[in-house]
Amino acid sequence: MQRHVHPACLSDEALLAEVSATPTRASGPGGQHRNKVSTAMRLVHRPTGVVALAAESREATRNREQALLRLRRRLAAEVRTPVELEGFEPSELFVRRTGGARLAVSEGHADAPALVAEALDVLAAAGDDPLMAASALRIAVSRFVKVLKLQPDVLRAANARWRDAGRPTYR
Repeated sequence: MQRHVHPACLSDEALLAEVSATPTRASGPGGQHRNKVSTAMRLVHRPTGVVALAAESREATRNREQALLRLRRRLAAEVRTPVELEGFEPSELFVRRTGGARLAVSEGHADAPALVAEALDVLAAAGDDPLMAASALRIAVSRFVKVLKLQPDVLRAANARWRDAGRPTYR
């Protein structure tokens, strides 16, 4: 059984070990207090160079949490991990979250980037064929599309590639 390892699937501690975190100042609402304190957080995933920034809150810890979630989403969308379809088994997380009557995760859920990353890695291994990818993941194509919808920009990008290749697109 092949283990699917993608940076978006790592625990917070393991991912943070691969990240350079830089507190910074941000402009915007909050006035003078916001500009005096470095509460914004910029995270850089060292192995890939993917960057995420959060500056909405005046609390550094909340900005760090938000930046980490954004980093996971960007990693899921932008970084591909090689997958061998021969003998591929979906991860336990993927099976648990996609195997029931309904998709057991929403767009804002912490597991969403890991599911999207696994789906996109399998899609890349399947030559961008959603039917083959869904089959490898042991789910219906409609469920596969729902996983991609967890990050709407991911589905838009996939649809654009499929349209350019003359394949059907999905809503």
